[in-house]
Amino acid sequence: MKRSRFWSVLIIFSLIGQIAWVVENMYFNVFIYHMFNASPREISLMVQASAVAATLTTVFMGALSDRIGKRKVFISFGYILWGVSILCFAFLRTDWIGKLFPSVVNAAALGCTLVIIFDCIMTFFGSTANDACFNAWLTDSTDDSNRGKAEGVNAMMPLLAILVVFGGTMWADTANAAHWTILFLIIGGIVLLCGVIGLFLIEEPKGLLKQAAGYRETLLYGFRPSVVKANASLYRALLAFIIFNISIQVFMPYLILYYTEALHLANYVLIMAPAIVLAAVATALYGRLYDRFGYRKTLIPSLLVLTAGYAVLYLFRSTALVFLGSLLMMCGYLCGMAVFGARIRERTPIGMAGRFQGLRIVAQVLIPGVIGPAIGSAVLKGAETVVNSDGTTSFIPNAGIFLWAGVALLPIAVLLIWEALRTERQERRA
Repeated sequence: MKRSRFWSVLIIFSLIGQIAWVVENMYFNVFIYHMFNASPREISLMVQASAVAATLTTVFMGALSDRIGKRKVFISFGYILWGVSILCFAFLRTDWIGKLFPSVVNAAALGCTLVIIFDCIMTFFGSTANDACFNAWLTDSTDDSNRGKAEGVNAMMPLLAILVVFGGTMWADTANAAHWTILFLIIGGIVLLCGVIGLFLIEEPKGLLKQAAGYRETLLYGFRPSVVKANASLYRALLAFIIFNISIQVFMPYLILYYTEALHLANYVLIMAPAIVLAAVATALYGRLYDRFGYRKTLIPSLLVLTAGYAVLYLFRSTALVFLGSLLMMCGYLCGMAVFGARIRERTPIGMAGRFQGLRIVAQVLIPGVIGPAIGSAVLKGAETVVNSDGTTSFIPNAGIFLWAGVALLPIAVLLIWEALRTERQERRA
């Protein structure tokens, strides 16, 4: 594949995919909160259900793409159907739900249920296209000479996506159902168009062949004890990745609500935009360091920066210090994602990227998506509440989510120390 074509596919499909995930991960929570008065438990349930859907989809569809020996068809048609599923959210409104189901007493409660169900459907298409097959394509298309650089670009896309979504929604009133309709129509259309472009732009990676092994064998490959033993460094990285993402999921579902409801930052987009730009640049540059210094020497600084961001966000509420804390948090988060992403791709056996995407999503989404939001929900169980104009109540997130996110990060330090001692013992024996 031509170099320019590779980078075009990477940038377009990574960015558009992350825009769709940002809308789901950061704005579905706001959507269900404002439109259907969702509680912390309902927000946690939505995140958890989506995590399970993403994991099962990635495991099954990643293995299927390996078995067939194709990536392009899954990516392109997956993005098209992903866009269609996002368009469906434009029609989830209490007024329309009330007209469609006139016998329903509580349209808001039904709305919460429908959002969770539609989120799982959307996640199926998104995880097929992006989590399973695009990530497998990226693993197939990189090597030791450019893996860190490519992962740095890939890892900065979530921040750029946040910037695009924040900037593109500055006009929106999150309490206005019509504005949500417009947002979902725009995002769904963009994702659908991206899939159409993929039909002409994406090329299959060289050397990718249909697997001789059966589908069941391909599906279960990464879960075999013998495979774990033969690829121990990969599974240690996945274990650390689980802990890292649990920490992120403690606060991430409530981040925008914390800015708007607890800190009353009506202009949080203008405050966050510079932090996002700086963090994106830092992530793109930091990915290059992986190619030079390796896993442990690049992971530790990113974790320290992330922890510093948590500390500032927990201790301070002034606009300037919230900006600083957010900048540190996002730099640590995205740089850490770049390091873990490069390490996992580096240790993935050649020609088996599809079947290992399920393991990556277990580490990135399933376990963290179940445990992290549950911790956050428990932290916010006794949170302050306010009475809305219609008589319903809504919770107000507090800074405790950052304290417990930091606590959840601590086991990585133990794991890294153990791994360093283990490596030292092996070197002495040699």
